[in-house]
Amino acid sequence: MRHKERSLFEEFCIGDTVTSDKSAILSEVQKQGSTKLPSNKSVLVLGDNATGKTTLIAKLQGVEDPKKGSGLEYAYIDVKDEYRDDTTRLGVWILDGDPGHTNLLRYALNETNFEHTLVILTVSMTEPWAWLEQLNHWIKVLSEHIESLKLEPQEKQEARQRLITSWQSYCEVGDDLDPGSPVKRTMRNNSVDDDDLLPLTEGALTTNLGLDIVVVVTKTDYMTTLEKEYDYRDEHFDFIQQWIRRFCLQHGTSLFYTSVKEDKNCDLLYKYLTHRIYGLPFRTPALFVEKDAVLIPAGWDSLKKISILYENMQSCKAEDYYTDIISPPQSRKTVANREIEVQTEDEQTFLSRQQEILKQGGQMRGESPLRTQGSNKGMQPRTPGSGGQGSPIKVNVKPTPATPGNEGVLANFFNSLLHKKSGSPATPATPPNAPNAASTPRTNGTDGAIDKLAVRSDAAAELDRLTRSAKKEMDYSQSEC
Repeated sequence: MRHKERSLFEEFCIGDTVTSDKSAILSEVQKQGSTKLPSNKSVLVLGDNATGKTTLIAKLQGVEDPKKGSGLEYAYIDVKDEYRDDTTRLGVWILDGDPGHTNLLRYALNETNFEHTLVILTVSMTEPWAWLEQLNHWIKVLSEHIESLKLEPQEKQEARQRLITSWQSYCEVGDDLDPGSPVKRTMRNNSVDDDDLLPLTEGALTTNLGLDIVVVVTKTDYMTTLEKEYDYRDEHFDFIQQWIRRFCLQHGTSLFYTSVKEDKNCDLLYKYLTHRIYGLPFRTPALFVEKDAVLIPAGWDSLKKISILYENMQSCKAEDYYTDIISPPQSRKTVANREIEVQTEDEQTFLSRQQEILKQGGQMRGESPLRTQGSNKGMQPRTPGSGGQGSPIKVNVKPTPATPGNEGVLANFFNSLLHKKSGSPATPATPPNAPNAASTPRTNGTDGAIDKLAVRSDAAAELDRLTRSAKKEMDYSQSEC
């Protein structure tokens, strides 16, 4: 009898416990269901020009034809919670990379929305040698702007502590419950007590701005170009990755390598942003195997994990200065030389100078041996008194003693060629009583060879005399001037 009463009592207790657990779960679901996605959240995108800020946000929006503005742009991204069937709009501010527009930051990040803003810093894989300067510049701009805000010291401290707690409470994906359910999301966010938080890893959050920051490397498809045109190797990309991961560890940021062109990590970036801002589920662990699709969530990385990359770095070391290893290519340094402004010359000065050049060139052409030879072949030289249309530049050609001789020599030379071709003797017939006339009999076999040699020697002699006479004419005309 007592045993039966005891069993009934235990069954009642167990049933009561189950009922209470169910009631707690149901109340939690009702609480989550009644909570709407906030509409006051925003994202601030910072980075140099040509780093793909507008294109990246357009990809997250689902816009195929982005249009870049100037100054400070505003856009929004539609966010949907599938489990609660709720939607909201995430505001996005895109600041122009021109340093002259940094004063517009006060409209995008101020005392009102400070705790509700996430910052994206963009750098491009097309210029990895500029990352050091760009990231340090924008961190400095952001830090100085935060200092200028009229925030209470306690508010700043709470923001920094919230970032530390978020880093410490990071846990890997892999539980039995559905990571997308509202109950699972609440347990992930609230199940870690302050006493159970692990201390920060070495080197983490040494610079704490109190803002959630995501560093996004855009245009990673350009890595193949770096390999082909700039001789980048795997160790260069490992050096780049270890450096930017240490930068993100120091500032407590996440890291994403993306490519809008090849659609790499863009969807994951969207899900991660909604996870950090609204607490929506994010199921993807850290990715670091593929060099062009790296994903490092905030809170996962450590110096020990980064040191794995050192094994492939043979020609460089982790402590090497960044720009000593990743330096700008030599061809980029000559860009400034091609942009030098050219000073134009006055029109009248230019024309006067060209006229002088034409005068000098005309005199030299008038005295050239070729023109002299052409005139000797029957072309009469133009003189100021000659008929016909004359040249604007008058050339005085004075006859020289060599001129008649040259005409006779040329006539004899061409006549000899004609006679040789027709078979007649090239020179006047030798008298029978001339010396050696009988001792040099001419045969049919040797006449042609002898005649050819004679023609060649006569031609060479005539050309030599022509050259000497032309030279004498030039010297004579110069002495006359």
